[in-house]
Amino acid sequence: MFDFMDMGFDEPCAPTGPGPYIPDAGECMRCGVCVSGCPTFRLFQVDEETPRRRIRTIGKILVEDRPISAEEREHLDNCLQCRACETVCPSRMAYGQLFDQARAELKVNLGWLAKQAFKLIENKHWLRRLMPLLAAYLKSGLQKPLRFSGLLKKLHLAEAEALLGKPALQALAVSYPVSGAKRGKVALFTGCIAEHFDRETLQAAIKLLNAIGYEVLAPPQQGCCGAIHQHNGQSAAALIDNNIAVFNALNVDAVIHTATGCGAMLSEYQNDDEAGQLFRQRLCDINEFLLQHWPDELQLAASGLKVAVHEPCSQRNVLKNQQAVYGLLEKIPGLSVAALADNHICCGAGGSYMLTHPGNAGQLRDLKRQAISDAEADLVVSGNFGCSVYLNADGRKVEHPLQLLVRQLPI
Repeated sequence: MFDFMDMGFDEPCAPTGPGPYIPDAGECMRCGVCVSGCPTFRLFQVDEETPRRRIRTIGKILVEDRPISAEEREHLDNCLQCRACETVCPSRMAYGQLFDQARAELKVNLGWLAKQAFKLIENKHWLRRLMPLLAAYLKSGLQKPLRFSGLLKKLHLAEAEALLGKPALQALAVSYPVSGAKRGKVALFTGCIAEHFDRETLQAAIKLLNAIGYEVLAPPQQGCCGAIHQHNGQSAAALIDNNIAVFNALNVDAVIHTATGCGAMLSEYQNDDEAGQLFRQRLCDINEFLLQHWPDELQLAASGLKVAVHEPCSQRNVLKNQQAVYGLLEKIPGLSVAALADNHICCGAGGSYMLTHPGNAGQLRDLKRQAISDAEADLVVSGNFGCSVYLNADGRKVEHPLQLLVRQLPI
């Protein structure tokens, strides 16, 4: 099954300039180290569903300029882009960047529904206008008869509708000042979908940042991070340029993100000009920022809960800062904290993957749900909104660690 060819051990892998080293797709050593951590290999147990076989397909697209077969395209599209392969690759293959480049080169054709979804994500005003309609639908009692009718499946809306939660209808304030002594000012990245459907986490972030002395700005001109566009072969340039311009115009100490999926994309904005560098220099994950600036005098209430920590792929494999979550949770006296088993395996959410590949995603979610059941924890926390939404689809309660922390703030 494993073909140890084209090993290339004599070829150096030293970086040739500043920034991440991106080897030619042909430099994959075919060593198979990446195979065991690949979620689609876990599902299918065939070599075609491994990163090293996909990198051959990517090589055809980017290096050899050759057409690929329908079967190769299917195996490529099956990738969740979890990037677990990057963390173990001896060639330091920047698989995520190469994958995005290949998808863009393939010029992915979007269906009518996907086109409308991308337009909504791009236009916050349209998205905001949709929220009252969704809220009315959730209150109307139409969910059960519509699901039973099969109409949602015919319209390819069943997977998305199953994930719907109650949206926040009120816009966030532009500024959240500190009531006590002020230590500084930060800007909060709110995302697109999360701004309406993960409001509880955003409000928890604001309360915690205020509690440690930081005024919070939430600029309304910001938009989607661009991850869904870029990972699906669409241009995210306009979204990226807008966010850089909006946040660089603010006089703040840091730009804070709460969802690791968005944070991973924001941290890899490829703009190498002065504006792009300034944006990345001030970008910070909420968990890291709180941990670094937590005042000694701020004591949280004790808790006897047993908590399992789900580590999203975007956090483990891109941001690589999952330990900050454990450090923050240690601020709660009496809390029992442990990592969820098989954290290295994707939960199946994968950005929009849970909508485009519901069968594969569902199998991976079942594996993660089994790990959650085996943990016998009172609560599971996850730093990524998409993962939480997907794991919560059956009524479970997976929440952002910020929501637990804010409940322990002194009154």
